[in-house]
Amino acid sequence: MAGCCNPIDYRRLFSRKYESRDARRYRQRGLGATSRALVELAGDVEDATVLDVGGGIGAIELELLAAGAERATNVELSGGYEEAASALLSERGLSDRVDRRVADFVSEGDAIEAHDLVVLHRVVCCYPDVDALMGAAAEHARRRLVLTYPQEHLPMRLGLRVVNLWLRVSGCGFRTYVHPIARILGAAEAHGLRLERRERQGFLWESAALVR
Repeated sequence: MAGCCNPIDYRRLFSRKYESRDARRYRQRGLGATSRALVELAGDVEDATVLDVGGGIGAIELELLAAGAERATNVELSGGYEEAASALLSERGLSDRVDRRVADFVSEGDAIEAHDLVVLHRVVCCYPDVDALMGAAAEHARRRLVLTYPQEHLPMRLGLRVVNLWLRVSGCGFRTYVHPIARILGAAEAHGLRLERRERQGFLWESAALVR
């Protein structure tokens, strides 16, 4: 996605290895804690349309469809998730209700229509240009935007520095970021959304819901 990293590095990191692991974990355990928090923050999704940016195998949108959403669009930069995602959709009889796209959301967003609900699960930490990402997400949210991002404290910053060091040593251009929370939320508010709720998820992550 635009400004995030070289797409080749992204696809190398988020490959079929991640696809298989995530699909297996979802089948065995369901959603993780931060994903469940976003489903709760989404509120009533009856007949809503969902845009899941960087949604991987699409677990969150599967739960939202089960909760009453009409249809979903998943935009993912890596094509490594498509096989597992297709299998999950087929198992649940939802293939005709989800449009999966391998695309750059920030630079190709004009080709994607607005949806009632936009989901950004652990996506903000992958972008250096948080203003562009949040602006695009807000512009695509007719009613609500829900997201997770790293908590803004020293242990998280140190942890992601270690991750980035490992990535650099391994020759991967992908990087992770702890953006100021005020800037994350402010970028969405600059596009007409207002903060409704913030919740900490354990020690590492925070979730938020913004509404139109």
